[in-house]
Amino acid sequence: MIIGLSFLVMAGTLTNMLGEYLFEQRVRADRTGLEKWAVQTAPSLYSVDMDKVSDYLGQAGNELSGRVLLLDSDGKVQGDSFGEMNGTRLAFPEVASILVQGRTGDYGVHSLSGETVNTPEILLQRRAGDGWVSLCTAGIVHASQVIGVLVLVSSVNEMMQNLYMLQDNMVIIFVVVALAAILSGMVFSSVLTNPMGELTRGIQRMGRGDFSARVPEKGSGEIKQLAQAFNSMSARLESLDHSRNQFVSDASHELKTPLATMKIMIESLIYQPDMEEELRTEFLSDVNREIDRLSAIVSDLLTLVHADAHIMKLSRERMSLASVVKEAAHRLKPLTEQKGQQVFLSIEDSCDMYADKAKLEQVAYNLMENAVKYTQQGGEIRVSLVRVGKDALLTVSDNGQGISKENLDHVFERFYRVDKARSRDSGGTGLGLSIAQQIVTLHSGTIRAESEEGKGASFIVTLPLHKG
Repeated sequence: MIIGLSFLVMAGTLTNMLGEYLFEQRVRADRTGLEKWAVQTAPSLYSVDMDKVSDYLGQAGNELSGRVLLLDSDGKVQGDSFGEMNGTRLAFPEVASILVQGRTGDYGVHSLSGETVNTPEILLQRRAGDGWVSLCTAGIVHASQVIGVLVLVSSVNEMMQNLYMLQDNMVIIFVVVALAAILSGMVFSSVLTNPMGELTRGIQRMGRGDFSARVPEKGSGEIKQLAQAFNSMSARLESLDHSRNQFVSDASHELKTPLATMKIMIESLIYQPDMEEELRTEFLSDVNREIDRLSAIVSDLLTLVHADAHIMKLSRERMSLASVVKEAAHRLKPLTEQKGQQVFLSIEDSCDMYADKAKLEQVAYNLMENAVKYTQQGGEIRVSLVRVGKDALLTVSDNGQGISKENLDHVFERFYRVDKARSRDSGGTGLGLSIAQQIVTLHSGTIRAESEEGKGASFIVTLPLHKG
């Protein structure tokens, strides 16, 4: 609509400008020629030499391509190049403007029906077929007195037809341009609105909880970038939703297991009041152990919740990572002796840093405890701590069963267990590695796992020493 209306205004303006130009050109040409003949005719009219006047009128008519009439000061025709209107009084405004108003010349366009038009804009609004003629008048002056009027009557049909044809062509072009603009606008708007419509439908699906919604990444520029951003966000939300559901499912299962075990044992105690003392003590010890396990799961879950909510705070202090590693090895000594395992510590640097000592103790203990639990009787655990540039590199390795390649990428996931190497019978909550990863990340460090099935596993922690 905007393009069409703009073209309509432009076409109308152009037509009027061209009409004015042609009109003015015609007026100028007729006036110049007629005024010349008015000057030549003045002496002959004053001396009443009508033969010479008639001769002038014929020459003027041929030169100006029109009918030339000579009027006296009363407006009566004294000469006609066609020889038909002698003695007729002409009451045209172009004649009156000279004889009454004292003008030197005038111009007007008339239809055969008698209508007078003085501007091309009004003229273009009327269609009178072949009935348009122009009247150009020039005063005949002698001794500063108007003694007559020379009138040129000529057809302006050709000029008008050209203008009308131009006007018609402009209308046709306007219609074509308007239709083309509408069609192209519909196509273009469809190109724009279809992706937006698909994006809107995708957002509506997401609003209903369907995070699998995706939109086609069509076209280029901002629309494609918007679709890509939406798909990326949708994929992220779907992953988070899946992780949340999996987390809730795993957490429920982990909490249900000790609760179910305690329920069975407590019911046995309730319904067997005469149970032997040794068996009763064993049941109560098992219940206590399951309570400890349940408390550990809840504690680890709270730690992960705080990490996810970004409210886990670090209580940084000057500390030695070497002392943290030694303390973790000391705490695990009873368990390693029980399993007949050997722990080899290789500490090459104290790795002093500004960090949260308690949380790094948890990381070192979790990694070393995992190595002890998932290494066979009589196995070996190697722990090394070295300084590499501005980083501390802590490596905990074992010679246990190792982790398969397909499971290696998932070891830091919550509650993830490898069938053989990470069964619930080994104890733990299944959250230790995930918590360790969160703590290391908070310290701007990295943690990764390397393993080959049947040849043990290694966990490598890199912590920056210059972070404060």
